[in-house]
Amino acid sequence: MVTQHARRILLPTLVRSRPMRRGALGTCVALLLAAVVLPACSSGDDSASTANGVEPVGGAEVVRGGDLTYALEAETSGGWCIPEAQLAISGMMVAWTVYDFLFVPSADDGFVPFLAESLERNDEATEFVLHLREGVTFHDGSPLDAEVVRNNIDAWRGEYPARKALLGPFVLANIDSVEVVDDMSVRITTKVPWPALPAYLYGGARNGVMAQAQLDDPDTCDRALIGTGPFEIDEWEVNDHLRVVRNDDYWRDAPDGEALPYLDSITFRPVPDAQARVNGLLSGEYDMMMTSAAPATETLDAEARSGNIALYQTSFNTEVGFIMFNESQPPFDSPTARRAVATALDRESYNEVVSLGLFEVASGPFAPGAPGYLEDAGFPAFDLDAARELVQQYERESGSPLEFTYVHGNDEDNTRSAQFLQEMLEAAGMTVNLRSTEQATQINTALGDDWQAMAFRNFPSGVPDGNYVWWYTGSPVNFGRIADSEVDRLLDEGRSELDEDVAEGIYEDLNRRLSDQVHFAWLDWTTWSVGMQPDTSGVLGPPLPDDQEPSPGLATGHATAGIHFTE
Repeated sequence: MVTQHARRILLPTLVRSRPMRRGALGTCVALLLAAVVLPACSSGDDSASTANGVEPVGGAEVVRGGDLTYALEAETSGGWCIPEAQLAISGMMVAWTVYDFLFVPSADDGFVPFLAESLERNDEATEFVLHLREGVTFHDGSPLDAEVVRNNIDAWRGEYPARKALLGPFVLANIDSVEVVDDMSVRITTKVPWPALPAYLYGGARNGVMAQAQLDDPDTCDRALIGTGPFEIDEWEVNDHLRVVRNDDYWRDAPDGEALPYLDSITFRPVPDAQARVNGLLSGEYDMMMTSAAPATETLDAEARSGNIALYQTSFNTEVGFIMFNESQPPFDSPTARRAVATALDRESYNEVVSLGLFEVASGPFAPGAPGYLEDAGFPAFDLDAARELVQQYERESGSPLEFTYVHGNDEDNTRSAQFLQEMLEAAGMTVNLRSTEQATQINTALGDDWQAMAFRNFPSGVPDGNYVWWYTGSPVNFGRIADSEVDRLLDEGRSELDEDVAEGIYEDLNRRLSDQVHFAWLDWTTWSVGMQPDTSGVLGPPLPDDQEPSPGLATGHATAGIHFTE
């Protein structure tokens, strides 16, 4: 079945997953599709295709085995000791490969059981009983059971002595207790009603379940990975490659009844430059690569049109790109300074020049179709004269010129973006200094206090409560140091509201508040692309264990168990 979120289109037909350029007649039609697969094929009938990309194009046969090379956008130098890890998209991809999650996102039903087989919840959404799947084993042969799952959850939330959790104690602070009910059941009690708990246990692909031996490993927890996932770690040479090999005892079966995964091995290579990833794909050095960079996306689109590659592309429940302000220090402790930046942004020009007109200008954090989305949330419109007046107003109020440093990624695309923004903002009379950093260190920079403004991509849509920890006063991952009692009130109300319609209204009000106070300067919503060799398929994998279709989104990576070659 082809869903409205993802479908396989056989070239030369081309349907984009993102909205067309603003003002184009097809915008409303394009919004109906959030993900599109563009296979390297010039003719045929898509009636036999599937939403998850498992069905080979043109009736090609699945080839079992083979070694696949996947180019990622960055190294995860801190490793994958889950309670202590800091995972961006590249780290999430490895987590999907080595570990499994208690719950995963689906196409239609929010978050559904995965390592958990079922979930019981009381009417108040304060007590949750997870019943685990029988017969699942870790790579070291130890069984998945209630005790190891309880220990994992406690480790994530900073309640397990062997691990020093970094962010989990704040992300999961609403958990009151975790108890073993029986050998295969765990009870979680929360401090307030929390219907979004399954999404938090997934953790944006950051909460892979580790074996007890890895949990207790004092020295090599970051690199001696032991999960239940489809692949086992073989070797990791930092900044060169990470190789995983097939888990012959994986618990999931393919649609043909044989065991997953299909591949013998995957080699992940960190390649920070997006165009280098594209070039490697086109030369045959890489079998798959991922990007959200506009120039690379444009090249992949053209190559898919020409039939040279297969392409999966989606903006489903995606993140937003934005300028993040450090509101704990000058100049952006001043609403006037934040509004000056926002008003100086010609975001339509930014989209045309930097994003090549490929993405959609963002109205707020929540993407089209997601709860809380508003076409117009009240974000300041571009007005250069008004921006100049605001710069002068700030200087009168503070007695200082409006000058700041903008931190950005050190790759070519992020540097080009930063330089364009610098020119635009300085036209309004402010001074913008640029400072580049590697993606692997950017989260640490944000956690510290030595920055004023920063390029960022975050806030995947779909579960608005997922943003609670990013925006709540005092949270250590409230990187912008927002201290807004109205934002806090709306976050608290939205978290515990059981009526979905009422909750959506709360998050619409939150969207308006963020724009009114200019806590962020929104740029555009991210479109993710996975380019593949023509004989490679299975980006999202087969249906989930209870036959739900997997989420077509890529904002938190994708499964690797279903990736395969074809003939």
